[in-house]
Amino acid sequence: MKTLLAFVAAAMLVATGVQADDKFITVASTTSTKNSGLLDFLLPTFQEETGIEVRVVAVGTGKALQQARDGDADVLLVHAKAREEKFVEEGFGVERFDVMYNDFVVVGPAGDPAGVAGKRDAAAALTMIAETESVFASRGDDSGTHTKERNLWAAAGVDVEAASGTWYRETGSGMGATLNTGIGMDAYVLTDRATWISFENKADHEVLVEGDPELFNQYGVILVNPEKHLHVKADMGQSFIDWLTGDAGQGLIADYELNGQQLFFPNAKKGES
Repeated sequence: MKTLLAFVAAAMLVATGVQADDKFITVASTTSTKNSGLLDFLLPTFQEETGIEVRVVAVGTGKALQQARDGDADVLLVHAKAREEKFVEEGFGVERFDVMYNDFVVVGPAGDPAGVAGKRDAAAALTMIAETESVFASRGDDSGTHTKERNLWAAAGVDVEAASGTWYRETGSGMGATLNTGIGMDAYVLTDRATWISFENKADHEVLVEGDPELFNQYGVILVNPEKHLHVKADMGQSFIDWLTGDAGQGLIADYELNGQQLFFPNAKKGES
């Protein structure tokens, strides 16, 4: 009898341990939310309040979307709104919510060979870079930043595929690696402002093009559809979304600063996608 009771008690302890270990969600997100330090700032508070651990896989938006399509994430936090909406329309996501925004900027060497400094028209600045064949370093990785960049080149009427390998260089890397490469080549680079603020190896590069409404950078959050992937932790994932878009998460996003600068601006609309 004692042996049986000991076995039952051990089984209960194991079950309890499994349940405790299982109290986590996986969030597929962009490199900017991780590398800027934002998630390291937010997530400990969320875990303390809910007991839910958030495990982040930080990749480009394209890879994050694919990870979520494959069922390898519970929540998606990225910045390519049209692609996010398509993800939901295709049934892979439940609903999309705005979370926060910042902006993109074009950084370049202080010498500014294309003469774009002070331009507020991003497409016009890119046209000048192309016309002078000044070196431009692109992520080339299907990320949200790369998506924005391609849209800007299209608006400028520049065929960068034809220029690939000449003045237009594709790194196939994340934002930090691309900035390092671009700075090493004295190249222009499109980057999100949060990554630029947190980036340490700026050398003589500075923000040259900013303020164009086309450089607006919106982030959205989506619960992966549990009807597509039964193992998705829908309840805990929704708890994270509710917290992130609620007063607590939005307040912390507004509070996060680096070098005296606010990196992200909360703009969730409760009950609206």
